[in-house]
Amino acid sequence: MNKLIECVPNFSEGRDIKIIDAISKSIIEVENVKLLSVEPDKDYNRTVVTFIGEPQAVKEAAFRATKTASQLIDMTKHKGEHPRMGATDVVPFIPITGATMEDCVKISNEYGKRAAEELNIPIYLYEEAAQIPERKNLANIRKGEYEGLQSKLADPQWKPDFGSSNFNAKSGATVTGARVFLIAYNVNLTTNNKDIAHEIALKIRESGKTIKKENGETVKIPGSLKSVKAMGVLLERFDIAQVSINLTNFNITPPHVAFEEVKKEAQKLGNNVTGSEIVGLIPKEALVLAGKFYTPDHMKNIKEEEYIARAIEALGLSQLDRFDPKKKIIEYMI
Repeated sequence: MNKLIECVPNFSEGRDIKIIDAISKSIIEVENVKLLSVEPDKDYNRTVVTFIGEPQAVKEAAFRATKTASQLIDMTKHKGEHPRMGATDVVPFIPITGATMEDCVKISNEYGKRAAEELNIPIYLYEEAAQIPERKNLANIRKGEYEGLQSKLADPQWKPDFGSSNFNAKSGATVTGARVFLIAYNVNLTTNNKDIAHEIALKIRESGKTIKKENGETVKIPGSLKSVKAMGVLLERFDIAQVSINLTNFNITPPHVAFEEVKKEAQKLGNNVTGSEIVGLIPKEALVLAGKFYTPDHMKNIKEEEYIARAIEALGLSQLDRFDPKKKIIEYMI
């Protein structure tokens, strides 16, 4: 069996279609790579690209895309809702079939070394490729974002894994590594108050929140859901707030569980949910699980496609943009 890995780079550009097309073209031109999806978001000012292929081809495509982004994206002018620290912000490699996590760690190291040497971009390793425990979590590396990057690079504790500590003002820094399949999942609220969305995020995400007691002692309160990262954002074009979620292991917390938990917390704050969206691709199993959850027991002998249809309707996945299973479920795209 040929080894097959996925790469889901995030680029700090979601508005200029010419730049997005140029990045996509640099991926398409690599043999033995298939571009699965390109999803720009104007409010986040960020584009999530998904492609798949043989390890060496995927590594080459990731480098070429990073090079194109370094030429066309200027971080000194970038503004957007999503946390970021570089033109090519994060480049994860994910094992799909025949490949191991170790294969993806190796690929991420080779990609990072080349990007640092040839493009003069500081590179940090995260998740399974992390060489320093504090860098396993992407949020730790990205803390302070692009605006705090220059001072971060001056701190010896934040010396890049590859490349120099010189500040690259135009391209910022890039994080790369290897991880399991992640579902980027956002839940839409009835309010446009970003603070409410963020309060819900703090209550559900695994890391929870830290509060200071009257005596000055700080206490960490864990969130209600495992394998969940979340934050509140505002989508100006729809005038709604979103709870933006990363489901780092959907077998532990699948989308429908996150959706119901956000709904519960929103109602406590006098709000509700109106729908949700998948950014990038989703495994078929996650939607089938949701479909079964929203199907009455006496009807649970329906076909797989019907479960998926029920999940799409119950989760409101077509509220903002039409959800097409043929273009959003990874098994249908490979």
